[in-house]
Amino acid sequence: MSSTVAAILQQAIEGERLTFDQGVALLRSADLLSLGRAADAVCRRLHPEPYRTFNIDRNINYSNVCAAVCDFCAFYRKVGHSEAYVLDRDVLLKKVEETVALGGDQILMQGGLHPDLPFEWYEDLLRDIKNSFPQINIHGFSPPEIHFFHKLYRMPLKTVLERLKDAGLGSLPGGGGEILVDRVRKAMTRGKVLTDDWLNVHRVWHELGGRSTATMMFGHIETLEERVEHLERVRQLQDETGGLTAFISWTFQPEHTDMADIPPAGAFEYLRTQALSRLYLDNVPNIQSSWVTQGPKIGQLALYFGANDMGSLMIEENVVASAGTVYYLSLEEIRRAIRVAGYIPRQRNVFYECIDSSPECETIAMAAS
Repeated sequence: MSSTVAAILQQAIEGERLTFDQGVALLRSADLLSLGRAADAVCRRLHPEPYRTFNIDRNINYSNVCAAVCDFCAFYRKVGHSEAYVLDRDVLLKKVEETVALGGDQILMQGGLHPDLPFEWYEDLLRDIKNSFPQINIHGFSPPEIHFFHKLYRMPLKTVLERLKDAGLGSLPGGGGEILVDRVRKAMTRGKVLTDDWLNVHRVWHELGGRSTATMMFGHIETLEERVEHLERVRQLQDETGGLTAFISWTFQPEHTDMADIPPAGAFEYLRTQALSRLYLDNVPNIQSSWVTQGPKIGQLALYFGANDMGSLMIEENVVASAGTVYYLSLEEIRRAIRVAGYIPRQRNVFYECIDSSPECETIAMAAS
């Protein structure tokens, strides 16, 4: 490792902000273990607590109908396709009921860009869920969906978000981020939100007092510089609004997509990019492991590469599974993975507040006092 790279890593460990060029230099030149050690040091500085977190939720895809064309997506179907669906309300509410029965306090609800459903359908959906399960947080509708509503229904973006919030929307996921560089987005998608508008959905939501997460799907046609540009745009948004609770990254899963000729990025690429995200996003409090795409062992190892959260039990997942990647962990397996990594497992909500009791943490606190 060069003295320049070592100095950049030390700078990040000490809490000094990295520049764009420094981020690129780390991705190009830093060895994996040095990146991991630095990311772990930053994570421990930001999260000195003896625990690492997880949550229990369910990814409910209310529809797979989508007006956009994304070459990387194996999930969507066009209107009229024999496999296109919109979930019946009773089926959807049953999924929420099952989530609550397993101790979940949240659903992640996303669909495609459906061109035919009226806006009131979404408002009624939110109200039906909240009326039946008032304790459930609805983490719903990705920025591409919100922007699509804004265009399709000819309503101001603020009005769209206000009406959804009034109907029961609790927080906004960061789906559809892919790479926040228009060159990449235009090459892989047609009819889908571009970078500035994706960011602006979050911005307006934050102005309304909402919280959201940011994501990145990498390992396809982007350059290393464009990966860092994505991180830079996320960091700039967080400087402006402070509304992001977490950042989650994962590698592109090419199987069954129109980009199946691209070799899948492996664990090495995943861990070094996640480590860089922890070093670069100095203003985003939480980094989430992506065991759903990487598998349980790499998902656990991510806790040493900058992640302080093991992600979700993920009772149901359809989009990544459509691309042939299917990993499942039980609640006890998630807890065990955190324990083996040397931490106490704690259940949290979408705002990263612990919602369980932990005798182990209480014992540590008493000993410290």
